[in-house]
This record gives sequence, C-alpha cells and structure tokens, in this order.
Amino acid sequence: MSHSPSSRPVRQRIFHGWWIVMGTWVQMSIQSSFVFLSFGAYVDRLEIHFGWSRTAIAGAFSLSRIESGLLGPLQGYWVDRYGPMRIIWIGSLLTGVGFLMMAAMQNIVHFYIAFLIVAIGGSLGGFLTLNTSVANWFIRKRAQAMGIAQTGLGFGGVIALGIAWLLDSAGWRWTFIVAGIVLICVGVPISRLFVHRPEDRGQLPDGRVPSEQNEPALGSRGSGVEFSDIDFTLREAMRDPSFWLISLGHGTALLVVSSMQVHLIPHLTDIGWSLVAAGAMVPVMTLVSIIGQLSGGFLGDRYSKRGIAAACMLGHASGMVLLALSQATPMIFLAVVLHAIAWGARGPLMTAIRADYYGRRNFAKVMGTSSLVVQLGTLSGPLIAGAVFDATGAYTIAFLTLGTLTGMGTLFFLLARRPPAPARYRR
Repeated sequence: MSHSPSSRPVRQRIFHGWWIVMGTWVQMSIQSSFVFLSFGAYVDRLEIHFGWSRTAIAGAFSLSRIESGLLGPLQGYWVDRYGPMRIIWIGSLLTGVGFLMMAAMQNIVHFYIAFLIVAIGGSLGGFLTLNTSVANWFIRKRAQAMGIAQTGLGFGGVIALGIAWLLDSAGWRWTFIVAGIVLICVGVPISRLFVHRPEDRGQLPDGRVPSEQNEPALGSRGSGVEFSDIDFTLREAMRDPSFWLISLGHGTALLVVSSMQVHLIPHLTDIGWSLVAAGAMVPVMTLVSIIGQLSGGFLGDRYSKRGIAAACMLGHASGMVLLALSQATPMIFLAVVLHAIAWGARGPLMTAIRADYYGRRNFAKVMGTSSLVVQLGTLSGPLIAGAVFDATGAYTIAFLTLGTLTGMGTLFFLLARRPPAPARYRR
C-alpha cells in the first residue's frame, strides 16, 4: 500500500525556525547599530553642531523609550493577532523614513519628531517582535536560539564603528541618509521570513516531527500537563508576582545598558579620547557580548535562568562602578568587558524566562505589557546621567548611582520563581 508524501512526517533539511533566527540576527545588527549603539556618537556630533545640551539630546532617547513602553501592550496585541511579518515590514519602513527626516532637521523640535518616528519603527521592527518570533518557533532550545539571534548585537557594534568613521568623515546628515536607505532596503524584504508560528507551516517547535509531539518536554511541572502546553492569559500572568519581579529586574538592568549606549562615548571623549577611538569601544563591547549571549543561551536551557540573570546584574553594576572610579585605559576596558558579558548573557534570558513561565500563545502581550515597567529603566538611566553631568561636569556620581541601583536589582531575579500552572490546568 502506497502512502502519499503528505502522510509521512518529513524533516526539512533546515528547520524554518533557524531562518527566523538568521533574520532576527540581521535585524538586530542593523537596528542596534544605527538606532541605539551609535546614539552616543550622535550626541557628540549634534552637541558640537547645534550646541544642544546633553540632557536635551539624551531626552529624545529617553522619550523614545516612553513611546516604546506605552506602545508595548498594543504592539503585543498586534503581533499576537497579525503575526510579526507585517509589523516588521511597517517598522523597518518607519525607521528608515525617520532617519531620512533627521538628515534634513534644522532644530531640536525637528530632531525630537524625527527620532520619535525612528523609535516607533525601531520598536515595531525590533526587540519585542523579533523575540516573539524566536519564542514561538523554539521551546527546548529557546534560550540557545535567542542567544544566537542576539549575537547580531555584536556585529552591530562593528557596524557602529563604521558609523563613527562615517560621522567623522562625511558628517551627520549623510550618515542619517545612509542609515535610512540601509534600514529600508534590508528590513523590508527580510520581513518575509517571519512566519508567525511553526504550526502555520505545518511544523512543530524545535523542528520536531508529529511522532515526537507527545514526548516529555523540558520543564514539566509534574501536573500531568507538559510545560510547553501551558499558556497563561495576560490577566493570569499579571496576577503572578514573578511577572512584576522580572519586569523590575529587567528595567533595573537597563538603567546601565541605556546609559552606556548614550553616555559612554561622550564620557570617553571628555577624558581625551578621539571620537573614532571612543567609538571603537562600541564594537569591543558588543563583540565581547557575543561570549555572553552564546554562553547565556547555552546555560539558560540547562540551569536556572533567574540565577544566571541575578549574577549578570552584579556584572553590570561592577562595570559601571569601575567606569566611575577610574580613567585608566585598562580599567575602562575591564569595565566595558564586565558590562558586555553581563549584557550578553542576560539578554536572551529576559525573553526566554517569560516564555518558559507564561507560554507561547500570549507571549507578545505579556512582553508588551511588561515593557511598561521595563522601559522606565531605559528612560531614567540616560536622563539621570545627563542631568548629573550637566550639574557637576562629570559622570562619577551618576555612574556610581546607576551601578548601585542595578546591583540592588539582583534581588528581583532571585525572588522571581516559576509560577504554578493556572487553576484551569489542574482540574
């Protein structure tokens, strides 16, 4: 008796989830380099050209994070409802248009409006949407897949070095024109890779075939329901204390991450480094973060994600304190390395732990709502550092304060235990 080809499970040579990882890698590399990692270099050039204060320029970055936080719940709904493909397409187009608008700006009002459009596009085509895709396509290898995808940040640092050179040689207007063209020409076509869920292509997470569907999944809760089958609603997730603890821990970490993105280059140029030399620390930071991303992804699928995240918080804090207390080149390198490894290792765990705790079906809604809390850290860090610098003429007090707060945030992850399955699963 013959069987039709469709009746037999067939493993594809390359599971489409890995194409999702590749697309995420590309998007993260260009988004991170142009929108975030080079912002410190933009601060330096715009301060020289327009005479704006660092607080005023950093304010655009921080206000964009308010936008991201407020947009998060709605974005999460859109991604869960319509899938990431459309959202990434729209986001890439908006980001590119925003940079082209910045190339023509004449005053700080123009800058704020254009960067707001960049920020909206960067949010729609960035972290939440991309990580929802990876979370949906992987369960057993989720942290590993996210770790690999987020190494795009490392390559983004290499691009950021080129952006610093372009700013120095061609000026900021031409740099923004190049950014707009690249973001549209790369992001729009690559959005086609982002199929919402493996089930939409007749596949299963991790590339399993149907015969493997009933095999025990990692992380079984002992309730007779597989870990991968448990999906919290947004309301159920928000009732769990760990939802808020993870959000607060993530936000506290971003006090340092966002401050380093905005103020590291200006700090280094203040102490005598050239713009290109200071800009070179961005690829050092992001390339070193690859070690953290790969190790965090590998370890996160095998050991406690919250324990690893807590250790990373100490790395963030130590790096910031070193940066505050020493201007010696070896100490600056050590500070950047400590921060980079912590940033890299913690990054994939922030999304993987939420997907592990609350499931795939409403993942984008959970992440989007969490961003209301998380973005407070991204908002506050650059503003605190900029305001203290404008008041004191140095970053010492600001960096010490932010490092201390992030170190204290370790407790949030230590207390964020896995929630029990909702009552409807235990009936």
